[in-house]
Amino acid sequence: MAEGVTPQNEDYSRWYTDVVQMADMADYAPVRGCMVIKPYGYALWENIHDALDRRFKDTGHVNAYFPLFIPMSFFEKEAEHVEGFSPELAVVTVGGGEKLEEPLAIRPTSETIIGHMYSQWIKSYRDLPVLINQWANVVRWEMRTRLFLRTTEFLWQEGHTAHATSEEAVEETLRMLDVYTDFAMNEAAIPVIPGRKSDSEKFAGAINSYTIEAMMGDKRALQSGTTHYMGQNFAKAFDIQYLDQNNELQNCWTTSWGLSTRMIGAIIMAHGDDKGLVLPPRLAPIQVVIVPIYKNDEERVPVMEAADSRFQQLKAAGIRVKLDDRTECTPGFKFNDWEMRGVPIRMEVGPKDVANQSVVLARRDIPGRDGKSFVSWADLETQISELLVTIQKAIFDKALAFREAHTYNVETIEELTKAVDDGFAMAWWCGSRECEAAIKAATKSTNRCIPMDQPGGSGKCIHCGAESTEKAIFGKAY
Repeated sequence: MAEGVTPQNEDYSRWYTDVVQMADMADYAPVRGCMVIKPYGYALWENIHDALDRRFKDTGHVNAYFPLFIPMSFFEKEAEHVEGFSPELAVVTVGGGEKLEEPLAIRPTSETIIGHMYSQWIKSYRDLPVLINQWANVVRWEMRTRLFLRTTEFLWQEGHTAHATSEEAVEETLRMLDVYTDFAMNEAAIPVIPGRKSDSEKFAGAINSYTIEAMMGDKRALQSGTTHYMGQNFAKAFDIQYLDQNNELQNCWTTSWGLSTRMIGAIIMAHGDDKGLVLPPRLAPIQVVIVPIYKNDEERVPVMEAADSRFQQLKAAGIRVKLDDRTECTPGFKFNDWEMRGVPIRMEVGPKDVANQSVVLARRDIPGRDGKSFVSWADLETQISELLVTIQKAIFDKALAFREAHTYNVETIEELTKAVDDGFAMAWWCGSRECEAAIKAATKSTNRCIPMDQPGGSGKCIHCGAESTEKAIFGKAY
């Protein structure tokens, strides 16, 4: 175990904070609830950004940018939206030394200002659909904050689309849920559950909200990305209208969807261990780190020449590689340092390896000798490329097995209460707010989602006993 890291089984919350700081991911800012994302953490966010941005553009979306400041009157146009966000708003009342005629909210989300602009841009059915995403920062005045998971200011992307029909908007909402699911599983190696949010848990102002829910290493749930079908709520509030093919004025149908730097927290908690981060190779800022090992200057020259040649070889192959040529650190210190940072593969190059024209590869996800292999220089690119794929699948499979081992089908409140202390509980639920509130009060858990993948058939609601056609997942969450 890395020195100074609190073991997960001793204090999971402390472990998480230790790893974020000791892996050089982020630090606390002088403003309460805010964080500084350090270069290593930001490099991970850049890889998340790029993987998502490719998917957005492949589905026809384009990027734009909208202002950080939003007139307060905009929030008052959609009653449910303003009620949902009022407790979290940060508001500017003074600008340039003078009191503003109208206070300005610092965006907690951009439905209102984007809705206003869409009302100016959309005039005809020929202007539809509008498929825009923005990468931005948002501010929500959180009372309880934790690095990456919940901060006053955070980074995210938010997509906002407008359509001619309800069917198109619903299709868009579910398409983006699939995009998030694909990203989480194939890039972040997190086995998420896509599902629909209950009415009491949905986004303020939405008709339906959808989510990808993940189980963290302490068996708690984390909402990792959401999509929202807004119906015509925002279109009516902001006059987003178009002339249809019959020259009749119609309201648009809109959606929104977002994923934030909370995903970094999800990656840390889904895969990390007592040695630090375990990063999925597809997103890891550094996929391979080369650690040269030598005892004296005589050994140093050939070892460093071999290490640098391997570095150039892998870099040319498109692998994200770093040569750790620090002279003030021992190899043992470097091993621990890169284990803490979660680099998927460590390559060791020593005098014997130079003589044999080979290297030692050590997998981050498998500690000790079981994770080591000897590979010749000639086979290096092929072997490392294959090993990165193997590691990606291995950490996904491990996370999936963990979730399945801690997911329980339950039939009584007593069983549900016990299950949510050890993971997820799946139960028949009638869909009523009253039953949901009663379950929450009795078990201290929340309805995480109604999974898109349902077992079929029907059963009795776990609270009221009414015949139910859907199962919901209940759990304790961040």
